[in-house]
Amino acid sequence: MNIAAIRILGVDPGLRNTGWGLIEAAGSRLSFVACGSIQTDAATSLADRLASIHCALTALVERDRPHEAAVEETFVNRDPQSTLKLGQARGVTLAALALKELPVSEYAANLIKKTVVGVGHAEKKQVAMMVRMLLPASDASTPDAADALAVAICHAQHRRARARGAA
Repeated sequence: MNIAAIRILGVDPGLRNTGWGLIEAAGSRLSFVACGSIQTDAATSLADRLASIHCALTALVERDRPHEAAVEETFVNRDPQSTLKLGQARGVTLAALALKELPVSEYAANLIKKTVVGVGHAEKKQVAMMVRMLLPASDASTPDAADALAVAICHAQHRRARARGAA
C-alpha cells in the first residue's frame, strides 16, 4: 500500500524571528524539505514588521505548497509588552496561513517538546538535537527554524494519532 505524502509547514512565530520548517509525512515516515527564519528589522515600525512576516509567509506558502500548517501557541512572558507583540506576530501568522486556505492546527510549547523530546520542559538544545535525529537531512541554522521543524513533527505525530482514532 502506497501512502501519499502530506506536506506540513510548522511555524514558530516571533516578532524578531519567525521560524518555519517544512516536512513531508508519509505514514510514520518523516522527510525534511526546507526550513528557515523570517527576520524583521527592529528599526522599522511594528506595522512594517508584521507586514513583512505576512508577505514572507504568503510567498513561502505559494512557493512550497504545503497541505497543512501548524503553529506554536503563545506562552505568557513576564513582560506583558513582549507577550502582546508575540501575540500580534502570531495573529499575522495565523491570518497569512488562513488566507492561503491552509488548515491550521495550534500546539502548546510543552506538547511540542513532549512529542519531540519526550519531556515537556526540554531545553532548546535538546529540541534541536532531536529534530536532527528525526530529520537527519535537516539544516536548521537557527533555533527558531529547529523549533518550527519540531512544530511540524508534532503535528505529523498528532494528526496520525487522530487518524488512527477515527478509523
